[in-house]
Amino acid sequence: MSAPVPAGPAGPGPAGHVPARRVPPALRPALDDERLARAAWSRLAEPGDAAAAALVAEVGAALALEAVVTGRGPRRWQTRLEDADPVADLARARAVGGRLVVPGDDEWPAGLDDLAHHGGPDRPLGAPLALWVRGPVHLAEAVRRSAAVVGSRASTAYGEHVTSEIAAGLAERGVAVVSGGAFGVDAVAHRAALAVGGTSVAVLAGGVDRPYPPGNAALLGRLAREGAVVSEVPCGAHPTRWRFLERNRLIAAATAGTVVVEAAWRSGALSTADRAERLLRPVGAVPGPVTSAASAGCHRLLRERGAVCVTCADDVAELLGPVGSTPAPAPPAPERRPFDGLGPEELRVAESLPRRSAASTERIAKDAGLEVAAVHALLGRLELAGTAVRHGAGWRLGTPTPRG
Repeated sequence: MSAPVPAGPAGPGPAGHVPARRVPPALRPALDDERLARAAWSRLAEPGDAAAAALVAEVGAALALEAVVTGRGPRRWQTRLEDADPVADLARARAVGGRLVVPGDDEWPAGLDDLAHHGGPDRPLGAPLALWVRGPVHLAEAVRRSAAVVGSRASTAYGEHVTSEIAAGLAERGVAVVSGGAFGVDAVAHRAALAVGGTSVAVLAGGVDRPYPPGNAALLGRLAREGAVVSEVPCGAHPTRWRFLERNRLIAAATAGTVVVEAAWRSGALSTADRAERLLRPVGAVPGPVTSAASAGCHRLLRERGAVCVTCADDVAELLGPVGSTPAPAPPAPERRPFDGLGPEELRVAESLPRRSAASTERIAKDAGLEVAAVHALLGRLELAGTAVRHGAGWRLGTPTPRG
């Protein structure tokens, strides 16, 4: 998508050469500073505005802002000009320990650039113009090895248990857990990662100074102290339904893959999976009880969208591949059972052996439904394995050693 600045005599001149009377005083510094201009754009344009992203990519943030200020650019961004004050927004962010991250910074997550190139011409995703970040972690380094773990706000005990196991397992491998800071699966994923000393990042729909939902204020505060909270709207901005949907594209783009743990048929978590799919990121879904409406969305992903079935951190690490995982420890060997490794006829004879009193070969053959001669040979092999023990004139069950 392209939204060029009009050229010719009527077009804007070089940045900083617009008549001062037409420029809101708070925006004047931004006309000569790309960083300030991007901060201003984060207030002028809504998240996911592909036209704004295309304009800024084509002519630069400052020149694009100048076009809007002079009225020579698209009019839809002019309604917010009087409220734009990038210097004040930066000061407000610093007051809460936040910072501005823009493309070109070493902290800018490389995966976000894919939003400018994927999604299709009729459904552009729109690259973010800037990010507001709180927290000590280096954002680009954190998400370089990361997984999105998302799901229903109305999570069940089953969903919360699986989320905790997966998120903690990933964090122990050095994989950052990224989610949306909401109730339910999101909150459990963040808490589980932090509980094992891992890294977790919450992507918010409002400003990083406005914990939402308020019930998760303590969790989001901890993330701001130990991990990171991120938003593409400046401090003071309130979350809206649109912004919730659009922040999901950031979660999908910044991470190496997305896992949906629990989601109803129309869950918002499915939009994160949709964005990940459009960005060519792997998508995993955790199966749930077939009777649970809370897992209907996951089953839909598995059945209709080709999502990979994942049930544990090992599965997710495999889904992410070498970039998002570290070598997994070998899983514990399954418990060996007494009759493991027996052939069909050996198993029938073993199951016919009494545990206490002995039985004759003829009785065992009758119970097993086999010929006596065949049972003689089978008992000899079972005796070598300790499964059959001679007892007087008969046989009883011994202490078998599993084969294989």
